[in-house]
Amino acid sequence: MLTNRQEKILKLIIEEYIKTAEPIGSRTLSKVLEFSSATIRNEMADLEELGYIEKTHTSSGRVPSDKGYHYYIETILSDDVDYVQSFNVIDELFDNIEIKREEAIKQAMNLLSQLTNYTTIALGPSAYNSKVKKIELIPLTDKTCILLVVTNQGHVESKQIIVPENTTLEDMKRVIEVFNDILNDCPINQVSEKLHYEINMSKIKDIISYNETIIETFLEAFTNFTQSKYYLSGKNKMLYQPEFSDLQRVRELLAYFDKNDIFKLVEDTQEQGMSVRIGKENQVTAMRDCTVITIPYALSSEESGTIAIVGPTRMEYQKVIPLVKYLASHMSKLYQRRKWWVKKTKLK
Repeated sequence: MLTNRQEKILKLIIEEYIKTAEPIGSRTLSKVLEFSSATIRNEMADLEELGYIEKTHTSSGRVPSDKGYHYYIETILSDDVDYVQSFNVIDELFDNIEIKREEAIKQAMNLLSQLTNYTTIALGPSAYNSKVKKIELIPLTDKTCILLVVTNQGHVESKQIIVPENTTLEDMKRVIEVFNDILNDCPINQVSEKLHYEINMSKIKDIISYNETIIETFLEAFTNFTQSKYYLSGKNKMLYQPEFSDLQRVRELLAYFDKNDIFKLVEDTQEQGMSVRIGKENQVTAMRDCTVITIPYALSSEESGTIAIVGPTRMEYQKVIPLVKYLASHMSKLYQRRKWWVKKTKLK
């Protein structure tokens, strides 16, 4: 545990470095702190020895280490930071009952990216553990329709599908009626197994006339429902950070983003509560100069999603962490509101 004086010096080093991206020397600190230059130098030497700050090769100043940032986040920072204006903007977005859930999530990620100037990611819940409550088919044209699946969690999954050749909408609707009988309360991840078993029953055989294309069409739709949904905003924000002025580092980072590997990183860091990975704690080389903050949002006892924000290690933690926590709480409300809408429209 650091002394109060060491904490004050570490806090100032981190916050000045966040502002300037320049190594911080004792002279800079002496203009703000009431301690003598000699005392500050001695304390900085101790902080360096303890691993909280580091000396750069190009300057006599010091920069925070990954350990120093963690101490700052976990011990020094206070949650009672007033970012009411930012929070009001979030409230306005989620209070708009006309906006669709997916669009609200997308706009929320755009908003968070704009407020912080960092890259933002949302991992939506998959329907993997949900159970089928009701299936509906809504015709759009003679050859296209919307497949709606309502789950026991109150979520509505939809997919536009093309009616297979030599098949009519009436054929599809008859299959849907059978599906509602045999798939009620069936876990979505077991739909394929259930259908392949039931397909041998005469009831289904007679209806689909051995046309496996119908089954394949529905199975493809159900497969999409079990996959996680991702939302990404501000991918190029990192280009404007001083740390990424080196072209090679930029190429490595953008290549990592373009391969969508960043989504796997978010999936791998799903934990109870907020997780902060700083610098070398990110195993991927391209992310060694980045901080990844992830925070889950609970939808039910069985389902959750994740919000993540990616920025440089000198991230504005004092601003970002309260915003991400607040946004996560609203994401939960958004899904609860969707369940209420489903109940109201009697789709269950």
